[in-house]
Amino acid sequence: VQLQASGGGLVQAGGSLRLSCAASGRSFSSYRMGWFRQAPGKEREFVAAIGWSGSSTWYAESVKGRFTISRDNAKNSVSLQMDGLKPEDTAVYYCAADRNSIVGTHSRLSAYDYWGQGTLVTVSS
Repeated sequence: VQLQASGGGLVQAGGSLRLSCAASGRSFSSYRMGWFRQAPGKEREFVAAIGWSGSSTWYAESVKGRFTISRDNAKNSVSLQMDGLKPEDTAVYYCAADRNSIVGTHSRLSAYDYWGQGTLVTVSS
């Protein structure tokens, strides 16, 4: 599976961005998909995840109520709608695919088998 993230950019605080991740491969619809981010000088952290059918979603507390993850299995894509952006949301955002979807592991980096190249989101104050 190859993942290609896009949609990053520069936005003012309070603004919105929509990130997209296009996936290759026939098994996309069976994968749990996640978004992670890495700010300068910090470790990569979990942002959001969505189950294979789209009926289950999980969010980091820091983005809950502001970000929305969704997927379109027909188009092999997953999106992250980011509203109410804050300067602390500035980071490189990565999409990732998890083949196994083990319960309780949605926020673990080690659970994900495939990673995209990342897209930079910069939020100015």
